[in-house]
Amino acid sequence: MTPNDSAARDEVLAVFHEMCEAMVDADTSALSSLLSPHYTLTHMTGYVQPRTEWFNEIERGSMTYHAVADVSVSIEVDGDIATLDARTHTDATIWGSHAIWRLRLETTYVRKSIGWVAEHTVASTW
Repeated sequence: MTPNDSAARDEVLAVFHEMCEAMVDADTSALSSLLSPHYTLTHMTGYVQPRTEWFNEIERGSMTYHAVADVSVSIEVDGDIATLDARTHTDATIWGSHAIWRLRLETTYVRKSIGWVAEHTVASTW
């Protein structure tokens, strides 16, 4: 691992934690700055949700995130692309169902002039 890879991993982890904090705060403005305009979230059901629709669900309260706790996080960096694989305990109420979800979040980030930006996330259980 080069020092640049280590710094990139730290940067990606910081962006991931900012994303989790914005989810808990229902702060779609903050999320907007962290996610690509073409960002998609693939739910554990397989449904691929566009960023705008996900933001609407958060703003309406249909998707409420109470807490996101890391269990494990690994990050691979290849140039300007990073892949984050996080296992979390996500306390959320999704479409009326409240649970602490054991989520695996696989997120691809791309380094842009503004920093690392999430392109898509695939959520599954573990």
